[in-house]
Amino acid sequence: MNAPNLLPFHGEVYFFPGFISAKESEIYLHALMRDVPWEHRAIKIFGKEVMQPRLVAWFADAGQTYRYSGLSLAANEWNPALLAIRQKIKKLCGIQFNSALLNLYRNGNDTVGWHRDNETELGAQPVIVSVSLGAPRNFVFRSYHHKETKIKLNLGSGSLLLMTGETQEYWEHTLPRAPKVLEPRLNITFRKITMQVTEQ
Repeated sequence: MNAPNLLPFHGEVYFFPGFISAKESEIYLHALMRDVPWEHRAIKIFGKEVMQPRLVAWFADAGQTYRYSGLSLAANEWNPALLAIRQKIKKLCGIQFNSALLNLYRNGNDTVGWHRDNETELGAQPVIVSVSLGAPRNFVFRSYHHKETKIKLNLGSGSLLLMTGETQEYWEHTLPRAPKVLEPRLNITFRKITMQVTEQ
């Protein structure tokens, strides 16, 4: 991987803006928007249930589940588009991811707030690969302990963002609202579930 680390300290983030060609990106976007069983679900934030400002879907190898913000997601079976993208990622970074969380931002009013992908199931120092399809959107990192330290990226269609090392411990990220954006953006975050957590 020939890309610079975008973080100044405590973590590693690598950006590949043309990972998937424009033509392939369009094909994958239309296939996934059509074929994925999208869900609009409620999550718990500070003890209250609110509807997510986006649609979600979860794909994984058999036997994998994922929990975040009070949700427990059962896995869908991989479809051809996701398998093709997963294989491309394996060629880039040598990792066979066993799960993928899909987020569909229907327009610029759909968003995700500040968070870290530090769920127990992902293990210590997880490697997370994020692929963007559709409308370009800004994506912002900030230091978890020093909120004024921020890094902003524009994630275009076909781009790939790789987060590894201490990133999820020391950095949080968000996709801010962009009211002028009218087209959808589909984000796929490939993850490796390393352990299963039993319900309490």
